Amino acid sequence: MEKWSKWVVFLFFCLSVCIRIPYVSSSTAPLQGNQGNKKSSAARTFKLEEDVHVVRCSRERSRAAWKVIEEYLMPFVEQERYKISSGCRLHPDNDLYRDQEQHKHHLDINEWRCGYCRKNFYEEKYLDKHFDNRHFDLLNTSHSRCLADLCGALHCDLVMDSSLRKTKCNPAAAARNKHLCESLADSCFPVSKGPVSGRLHEFFLRQFCDAHTCSGGPKPFPKGQKNRTSMLYISLSVLTLMLLPLFYFFIYLYQRGIKSGSQELKRISLSGRKKKSF
Repeated sequence: MEKWSKWVVFLFFCLSVCIRIPYVSSSTAPLQGNQGNKKSSAARTFKLEEDVHVVRCSRERSRAAWKVIEEYLMPFVEQERYKISSGCRLHPDNDLYRDQEQHKHHLDINEWRCGYCRKNFYEEKYLDKHFDNRHFDLLNTSHSRCLADLCGALHCDLVMDSSLRKTKCNPAAAARNKHLCESLADSCFPVSKGPVSGRLHEFFLRQFCDAHTCSGGPKPFPKGQKNRTSMLYISLSVLTLMLLPLFYFFIYLYQRGIKSGSQELKRISLSGRKKKSF
């Protein structure tokens, strides 16, 4: 009887082990599957982050900042024949989008052309998207910096959207922008570099920094702007000066022809009257 009881216990033990093994394997399989899914999803996420080129720098505000620099600063710098160092954040080489912006060709009102691949677009925003998608590799992301970060100091909102000018002044933001503006003046136009740099340092403070206040101080750009003289403008001026004498010469010949023609008509009419009198 004891033998039979031992065999029953042994068979029961083997049966329980056989039942438990599939359960364990079936419970561990989904766990491994979940881990595999997590790994694959993580890999997909990483791949997507690699494929999608994300640049945290506003192209529109960078363009506005460069417009301010080009119209309200550079003409005065060129007048002083001063060369801005590459360490200055206002230098063209420190603009992330400068090379792409220089490869934009505005051919007509609704025609923009990519200077890299010669493809045409109806609007500038579509050309910007084309640059982001097709020519991202041409951005100097390692050395260039985001010019849009300087918009607070340079009053970019004044050249972007007039509705933004009506916002209430924030004293803390005005203080931050003034500090950034003064740091730009110190780094780009050090007073210790000489009298020319000192004059431009003072000019930069008056032109950009003094307006960062909520107490009703001076307006931005009190020195105004100067248009940079282009080669096209010079060529047109020279051509106009060359054509003006020819224009007046033709007017002189035309008026002289009219006078001689009227005198000839008078002679003909007088001769006709004399014949009738006879």
